[in-house]
Amino acid sequence: MASYYDLVLGLIPLSLAGLTALFLTGGLEMSVAVPLASTVAVGLMGHAMFVNAPVAAVPQGGNAGRTAEAASATHPTTE
Repeated sequence: MASYYDLVLGLIPLSLAGLTALFLTGGLEMSVAVPLASTVAVGLMGHAMFVNAPVAAVPQGGNAGRTAEAASATHPTTE
């Protein structure tokens, strides 16, 4: 099953090429069609990075409330 980020990666070139072709057939010049289509591609990337950002999974179990100092104290470094 494709995840959200797989779909975004597929939609970036599809929106850039598809909207450019659509704008060109609509009568816009290339110098206008490409920047308009690229704003959609940049919007997709911005949404994937900032609005629906990937986050690290929260550990399950009793270790979720431990701080980094407490975790490192139980695992001494080897020298």
